[in-house]
Amino acid sequence: MKKLLLIPLLVLFQSCQYFEKQVPNEQELLDKELKQINWNEVDEYPSIANCEKLSDAAQRKQCFFEYLTAEIQQKLNVDTLSILFPKLDTIEVKVTVYPNATMEFEPQFPKDSVAYDTIKIDSILHARLIDFPKVNPAIKRGIPVKTQFVLPVIVKSE
Repeated sequence: MKKLLLIPLLVLFQSCQYFEKQVPNEQELLDKELKQINWNEVDEYPSIANCEKLSDAAQRKQCFFEYLTAEIQQKLNVDTLSILFPKLDTIEVKVTVYPNATMEFEPQFPKDSVAYDTIKIDSILHARLIDFPKVNPAIKRGIPVKTQFVLPVIVKSE
């Protein structure tokens, strides 16, 4: 009879070892999770209302970039960029979309761009690229984030 009592007690003591696992450290878990996140990509790109109707993420992204490029070209064609700078056919514009849905535009020039009056082009760009329709910011893990990208904008249309 004593043997029967010892066997269940041994099983009981062995099974207690499974409950002695350490609880993971919160900071270690957070650090591990943060390392797994790709901070160079967003879950959803910036968008406008018309593009959000599309269900495919790639099509939504393409719709937004096409819309933005066309809108910038339309606003710049009103001005005299092509008259002031006849050799300038394309300009690269760095677009920043902030989490609060505001936008900033900055012309990008080659490092050796002494052929153009960069200050004048910059001022024309800032004067023309105002009153943009509402743009929804990019989303990363459910949170609006700042994004930047460079768009080639055709200035001279022939």
